[in-house]
Amino acid sequence: MTITFFWKRTLLVFGAAVTLAACSMGPQITRTQDVSESADTPYQNILVIALFPSFDTRRGLEKEIVRQLSEHGIDAVASTSMMNTKTPVTRQTFLAMVGSIDADAVLITQLANLESKTVLKDMSPEATYNVRPTYYYNVWNVELTEYVEPPSIEVKSSVVLATQLYSVLSREAVWAIESKLKVVQDVSQPRHYPFFVDEAEAIVAHLSRDGLIAQ
Repeated sequence: MTITFFWKRTLLVFGAAVTLAACSMGPQITRTQDVSESADTPYQNILVIALFPSFDTRRGLEKEIVRQLSEHGIDAVASTSMMNTKTPVTRQTFLAMVGSIDADAVLITQLANLESKTVLKDMSPEATYNVRPTYYYNVWNVELTEYVEPPSIEVKSSVVLATQLYSVLSREAVWAIESKLKVVQDVSQPRHYPFFVDEAEAIVAHLSRDGLIAQ
């Protein structure tokens, strides 16, 4: 089986981009490879692999894909459940996993492109008023206190992920999609779980729609 890795320099910053993925539109999916005519579908036992620099990011996305595949009655295993941060991320490592769980397919998601822009935003000050009467008629003492927060850093990212499904029997890719999403997030409030859910839902929905897993 030939497993293709799209390792690029942009991978080095993708961990941060995913961590920032709180405010994002649902991914836009494009099929980049139709289901092969020789594909031995549907698949029932799938090894799920996410390839990012951050082990936590890989584990988070894999776990959500596995959860949603399980809801379709598919036996799916996350690669990160069979390794730790010191395990080499190599073809040999993943092939050993395929044999260990007797997988009939391997699903790989990895970064294809990332463009990010950082914007410094001034925060609106919050004011409190303390009004007290004085000894003079219709004269009031007003104390104004303003709380000015430091500027926030907002990151706007365009992320493209590539997902491929490999048949263990044919050792070839039988299907592929690209997912594009826009992400806007304040770095002081990192939330990556919504990204995992949206991406996993899109991947599994298209696997089901194209007849690659049981309906």
